[in-house]
Amino acid sequence: MIIRWKHLIVLVVLASLLGLAVGWSGLMSVRASTGHWAVTDWFLHWVMRNSVSARAVATGDVPPLNDPGLVPGAAGHFETGCAVCHGSPAQPRPDSVLAMLPPPPDLKVVVPEWTDAELFEIVKHGVRFTGMPAWPVQSRDDEVWSMVAFLRKLPDMDAQAYIRASGLHGLGHAGEVSPLPITCESCHAEAKLNDGSDIPRLAGQSEAYLLNSLKAYAEKTRPSGIMQVAVGALSVEGLPKLAAYYANQTPAARAGAVHDPILIEKGRILAEQGRRADKIPACLSCHDKADANPAYPKLSGQNSAYLQNQLALFQSGGRGGSEYHHLMSGAAKELTADDISAVAAYFSAR
Repeated sequence: MIIRWKHLIVLVVLASLLGLAVGWSGLMSVRASTGHWAVTDWFLHWVMRNSVSARAVATGDVPPLNDPGLVPGAAGHFETGCAVCHGSPAQPRPDSVLAMLPPPPDLKVVVPEWTDAELFEIVKHGVRFTGMPAWPVQSRDDEVWSMVAFLRKLPDMDAQAYIRASGLHGLGHAGEVSPLPITCESCHAEAKLNDGSDIPRLAGQSEAYLLNSLKAYAEKTRPSGIMQVAVGALSVEGLPKLAAYYANQTPAARAGAVHDPILIEKGRILAEQGRRADKIPACLSCHDKADANPAYPKLSGQNSAYLQNQLALFQSGGRGGSEYHHLMSGAAKELTADDISAVAAYFSAR
């Protein structure tokens, strides 16, 4: 038995040395131009599928993926960060991308092969040895689910549907030059927003609040994979001009949000009085006052879906930003899900 173990150890050592020798010799080609052997390609994809399937366990709150409010932000991010490799219904992949090894798949074809949980695993964590990156911010599962919701719709999108969703093609009017980076209006254009949108209305917010937010995204103190990628494409010197542009816009008139009057009334009481028993301060003691700190956002007329999501992020500790974010984390700590819905309904209808 001892002799056999010695033989086994010798074989392992020799095999290791042989592998190192082959690697050192340069005989093993790493040329992408030659492609993989068929068996190598099969093995790598087999390992990937098994790995994704084994780890695809949905955790936390899974939003309703048919919610149209989830799609616009994810669609804009897809056009900015994903379409360059995967192509889109509006633009095919370039030949240079198709020459990658392995070539990024056409998502319209492969998305139906994966479950929602598997898509979440791939989008959040990426895939090694393929160039597929992880989501820029690992703490924002809500954004990852938004991308999953978009991917579910992608196979059925034609070019025009994709253009409407992403907003990055055909913006503006003939003869006009937009003063904004195209990535901003693709998501934040007033005409694209409604009360169910997770994307905030920026028009009329204070310049101080907008600039603080942009800097927080740029410095990665306010987590958002979507916004960090968008702001990362801008110069630091251009951020004040961008904040000033939106601060000087007048919010477009739109039909008031329709909510249950009882829910709105509950939100009004919380906004005006708070709830002393749970140490919840009145929202209006800080927000939307004539003498309010300009670093605080204006809440009136904001999309209720956005407000609900931000309050949930404050509760979970997933919302950073300016030097004042800890105040909101404490204020939101004791809010119930019903409280959040009520406050959001009240301010969106205000």
